[in-house]
Amino acid sequence: MQLNGKVALITGAASGIGHAIAKRYLEAGARVVIADLDPAAAAKAARELAGEKSAIGVRMGVDKAVATFGTVDILVSNAGIQIVHPIEEFPFADWKRLLAIHLDGAFLTTKACVKYMYKQNSGALIYMGSVHSHEASPLKSAYVAAKHGILGLARTMAKEGAKHNVRANVICPGFVLTPLVQKQIPEQAKELGITEERVVKEVMLGETVDKEFTMVEDIAEVALVLAAFKTNAMTGESIIVSHGWHMN
Repeated sequence: MQLNGKVALITGAASGIGHAIAKRYLEAGARVVIADLDPAAAAKAARELAGEKSAIGVRMGVDKAVATFGTVDILVSNAGIQIVHPIEEFPFADWKRLLAIHLDGAFLTTKACVKYMYKQNSGALIYMGSVHSHEASPLKSAYVAAKHGILGLARTMAKEGAKHNVRANVICPGFVLTPLVQKQIPEQAKELGITEERVVKEVMLGETVDKEFTMVEDIAEVALVLAAFKTNAMTGESIIVSHGWHMN
């Protein structure tokens, strides 16, 4: 699986899963635009991973990516946050902020990228869903709603994009050992009234087959397959990467 000069825009790529995907894409020959709300971190990640001939860091801006590299072939809509509360205590402002980052962000970047993909009659839209695109967990009403929404957006784009040879798929990780997940451990321990060890063993990994976290490198490999796949044979799909937590 090689990308050979393809241009990939990856949101939330200054760290975590997005950073791992950027690294893997560069290894496969892509040119990468690292988009992040922290432009300094995005620029730093780009310098460390490749240098300006192959990678740039931006706060956001599909047009800037195209101005630098000429087009965009792959969108990885990865940026996300997590906020946990029981619904009766969930601040509406936090609900709106989470949905804006996950769903509005996916919608806006898709809208901006497909105008270039449609012109060249090719492209790959890759959305970062979650096992929570299929399952629900207590305290995560906003996150579960957002991840279910991303699945619907991707399936719609698979149908709209087909005539332009643009594929759309969702990666659905289980708990990946990132700063976002590490932050949840004490938060859930407090909300649930249990120890952090129990949060990890029972809440996060209790339904896996081997009690192991998914790693960022696992997700990056799946993202490479979806980006490099040649035909519409694989579109509108959700690929679950969860150590068996959820099985279709």
